[in-house]
Amino acid sequence: MRIVGFTFVKNGIKYDYPFRESLLSLLPLCDEVIVAAGDSEDTTTEEIRNLHSPKINIIETIWDPKLREGGKVLAQQTNIALSKVKGDWAIYLQADEVFHEKDYNAILEAMERYQHDEMVEGLLFSYYHFYGSYNYVGTSRRWYRREIRALKPKAGVTSWRDAQGFRINDRKLRVKSVDAYVYHYGWVKPPAIQQAKQRSFNLLWHPEEWIDKKIGSSKSYDYITHAGELKPFEGTHPAVMKERIASQSWDFSYNENLSKESMKESMLNWIEKRTGYRVGEYKNYIII
Repeated sequence: MRIVGFTFVKNGIKYDYPFRESLLSLLPLCDEVIVAAGDSEDTTTEEIRNLHSPKINIIETIWDPKLREGGKVLAQQTNIALSKVKGDWAIYLQADEVFHEKDYNAILEAMERYQHDEMVEGLLFSYYHFYGSYNYVGTSRRWYRREIRALKPKAGVTSWRDAQGFRINDRKLRVKSVDAYVYHYGWVKPPAIQQAKQRSFNLLWHPEEWIDKKIGSSKSYDYITHAGELKPFEGTHPAVMKERIASQSWDFSYNENLSKESMKESMLNWIEKRTGYRVGEYKNYIII
């Protein structure tokens, strides 16, 4: 069974993505890892080379500004890497996502189990969305609960919309759930870098006027006001994250009374807590 990882990254240093940790968590699962390395304004591509892994295959790319609308460039970059995959399984992480080593066996066992099952086209992973610090995870409906992160790289499979998931010829993939998590660290950065990242990243969806109104001109991201509902994280982090976590240089204290939620969001969260059902949940997959 040949397993190929794939990902994309740009400005990983500038915007403090844990892209090195992400790659290090992916490498033990894979025979090869393909990285679409964008035209960064920093030393991201050099840092990937400095991992000195013979498994890593770097494809240098240029992001097309005409694909800004709707985050299309993210899917395009994902597809550049995916198009080079030759194997039985393709396994995907974005630059702020990390696997935990304790989940490797479950991932590999699921791939073995469904390798020759033509009905199964992908594997569905659960998520921990860390927010503000490495000690809290988001629990409200503003965070997606599951997504496809492993798939069979057959004809017609492409990244969907802004690279959150995948489809095959515009059809949802048929998937099985795997007992494994993706550790998402995109909302754990120094507040100044998070604010800069929000302005830059949201330009992939919105015009400057929207950015000025919604993100504002502050030099520091307001984690507390925007937190939504969080809970303490009681598990362990992937080993590759140890140094990054130890180097956290800012304070974050969650205060649910200061966190803003709309009346609609509060009501829907209340329903989900009591029933376990998420009203209107977006599911870009078919669980079989």
